[in-house]
Amino acid sequence: MLQAAAFYILAASAVISAFMVVAARNPVRAVLFLILTFFSAAGLFVLLGAEFLAMILVIVYVGAVAVLFLFVVMMLDIDFATLKAGSAGYLPLGGLIALAIAAQLALVGFAWVGADGAAVHLQAPMPEDTHNIAALGALIYDRYVLFFQLAGLILLVAMIGAIVLTLRHRDGVKRQNMHRQVNRSRGEAVEVIDVKRGEGIG
Repeated sequence: MLQAAAFYILAASAVISAFMVVAARNPVRAVLFLILTFFSAAGLFVLLGAEFLAMILVIVYVGAVAVLFLFVVMMLDIDFATLKAGSAGYLPLGGLIALAIAAQLALVGFAWVGADGAAVHLQAPMPEDTHNIAALGALIYDRYVLFFQLAGLILLVAMIGAIVLTLRHRDGVKRQNMHRQVNRSRGEAVEVIDVKRGEGIG
């Protein structure tokens, strides 16, 4: 009974906060509603017995992505009223697409049965003597270790590519030359100006 009540509360919170992310006029409030959506989804993962996914959702998405969005929105001076001015014209098409996706999800959910005709349970069977995180770690680092390493290699290459594209020298962009700055002489760093009495620097 308590688990069912927690599920309905978290599910309603996730759906309402996800809707408010799109409907909120203030971008800062939209990001805060996005954080609430992540927390609600993490609570649903805990109810399903996926504590590791809940922890990753809170640490990565709430602790990094959502906070980064919040800082970017607060630091950039963006006229969101102008950006949302033409969004009302796309509302009917967006509503139709949302209804189509909801119908597809409902169809899959109601028609999901196993090979023997019985309904498929959403919760995967877990060994009784193994914890969730231990079983996931054994699966990743044993059976799928090659794919895990390849995913890490792809992310490393993407990070190096982003750094190279950012640090490339472009014309008209001032860059700091640390070697020249440290090795400069006193004559290059200090300029003594003899200002006459009663006159300023022109």
